[in-house]
Amino acid sequence: MQTLIFLLLVFLIVIFSVLLYFKNKHSRVDKLRQGICPDCKASTKTFYDENTKTTFKSEAISARMLKSGGCSGVNDIEYRCKECGLKEVYSQA
Repeated sequence: MQTLIFLLLVFLIVIFSVLLYFKNKHSRVDKLRQGICPDCKASTKTFYDENTKTTFKSEAISARMLKSGGCSGVNDIEYRCKECGLKEVYSQA
């Protein structure tokens, strides 16, 4: 009986840890898509020049497509932070 309870607890811990892993991964991808670095929290900076009345934006995250999957494939996109040098690659449909 103790073995059965132990196995059930281990199974539940494994399930919750896998769910936590996917939640963290998706939250990192969402932050990168919004232009916020998940490590150093750098975001887009906006500057306004009063002489020329122009607004400039300095993006913290740059996205680059590494591999295109075609019409129905998966695209590999590399996100790179200009502030801390973070580089992560994610697949997107």
